[in-house]
This record gives sequence, C-alpha cells and structure tokens, in this order.
Amino acid sequence: MTRTLIALLAATTLAAPAFADQIAVVNKGEDTLALVDPETLTVTATVPTGANPHEAWTASDGSAVYVTDYGSAEGSTVTVIDPASAEVAATWSLGPNRGPHGVWSSADGSKLWVTTEGTGTVVELDAASGALLNTWETGQDVSHMIVPLPHGEKLYVTNIGSGTVTVINRADDSVATITAGAGAEGIDVSPDGSEVWVTSRDQGEIAIIDPAADEVIETISSQGEVPIRAKFTPDGSQVWISNAGSNAVAVFDAASRAHLGSIDVGAVPVGVLMSPDGKRAFVANTQDDRITIIDVASREVTGELVTGDEPDGMAWISETE
Repeated sequence: MTRTLIALLAATTLAAPAFADQIAVVNKGEDTLALVDPETLTVTATVPTGANPHEAWTASDGSAVYVTDYGSAEGSTVTVIDPASAEVAATWSLGPNRGPHGVWSSADGSKLWVTTEGTGTVVELDAASGALLNTWETGQDVSHMIVPLPHGEKLYVTNIGSGTVTVINRADDSVATITAGAGAEGIDVSPDGSEVWVTSRDQGEIAIIDPAADEVIETISSQGEVPIRAKFTPDGSQVWISNAGSNAVAVFDAASRAHLGSIDVGAVPVGVLMSPDGKRAFVANTQDDRITIIDVASREVTGELVTGDEPDGMAWISETE
C-alpha cells in the first residue's frame, strides 16, 4: 500500500460525518412526537405516542426518546422512540402508577425518573429495559415536574395542588417537603447544582431553593402571569421563565436575580428548550400550535416552527458513536 493511499484512508476516517442532532417535540393534542432538524427547522418525521403525551427526555447517547403518556392523568405508560428510525421501540408499563408527566434521566443514562400525577408518586425505571426499580410516594397533590441534582443524589418534584416541592434523597429513600408557593409547577436546577428555581403559577412568583439546606432562600416576581416553566441557560448565567398568562418569556440574571427583559411570543407559552451551545431558545406556544425561536444573546425572535397540535415538552437529541 502506498503512502499516498494510507494518508487518504486516514483522512477519510478522520473526516467521517458526525451524527446530526435533532429536536423532539411533543404534540399533546394529537398524540405524536415530532422530530425536527435544528438547522433547517423542518419536521423530518412524526411518530405516534400514547394518549395525551406531555413531556419528553432523551437518552444520553441519543439512542432513545422517552415520552410520558399522560392520558389526562389516567395514563400508565412511557413510549420509547428510536430517533434514528423514527419508530416506536417499546412501550413501558408503570404498573399501578397513573398520570405520568415529568421525566428526566440520570447523568450516566442508566435510570429514568417519572412523576405520576394521578397517584402522587415518582417511579425509577431501568432506562434500558423499562423495569420498575423503585417507587416513592410524594404525599402531595398533582406531582408534576422533576429535576435531579447533577449527580442524581436528590430529586426535586413540583406539586401543583399542594404548592410544594418534594425532595427525594436517593441515598436513603427519605422524602421531604418544601413549601414553594401556590401552584408550584415549573422547575429547573442550575448546571452546577447550587440552586433550584421553582415557579408559582398562582402567585406569579419564583422561589429559589438552596439544595444544601433544602429551604427557600429568596422569592422574586416572575414579571408576568402564570409562570409555568423555568429553564437555565447551559452556562447557568440566566434563567428563562415562560409566563403562560402573559404570552411572554421573562429572562433573569441568575446571580443578581435582575429582570433582564421579557420577550413576546405566542399564545400560552409552556415548554422552553435551550440548544446545547446556549445560542438559541425554543418556546412552545400550546394554543398557537407553533414554536417561537429566540436568539439568546440579543433576546430577539428569529423565527418559528410548526410541529403539530399543542406542542409542549421538548428535548434535544445529541447522538454519539
């Protein structure tokens, strides 16, 4: 083999194309998940889910999308979708647990955590097989969204009906409750795990929790009506709050708590997704059937995307070899 041929083969190997990222969008009004090319902003496939899906999470290696089949708080399954083939790979039963909503996975991708509103529980599944590994009772009303600390040692769950946050310590399975404000719903954790922000939709406020003490250290205005979701930028410098009653997204400096401004979007914004590079934000307007795309640096609307009826939960799929 000549040196020239060896060099060409090496160059070809190094230049092998990377997997393309995708955006997963739950269309809760039509029981589907849309897969979107984030560069062309076109829907590449639409995959059926269970009844009334609400939220989605992706496997760390991009091999699966997990969709909670809410079913008007009576559903009992998670639909697993293979984004490569755009087909349903499995449907996992949650046993007696009803109304799956919030979903998140462990950092290593081995565990999946799902809230169930109808039964007031959080279930832990094997992310490869769907086997039910653990169940915790929150003892609260309408357990809705969930976030873990970065290493998964604690899980934080918002309880809309009780106005609280449930804290699950996975080391000893203990469960504690923090009062967070009426209609506690949206929640996110800072990338470094130092703060948890919780929106109180009935009070128009944001409660900031210190995970070290598991107590509210500050409460600020959401700068809008019905704050329903919270999302940190990937670098942790900002928090974006979708105010569903104001048809706008409020942006806060995470450190100073200063309100940096609000951005008008569509009718009833709910889900907020950040691109991994932190340059774009995607806001799902459930009553406008469209997603608003925003440049994070300038906070200007740069476009929109239509994926289906009542877009809500979204997730970014980054595939790896």
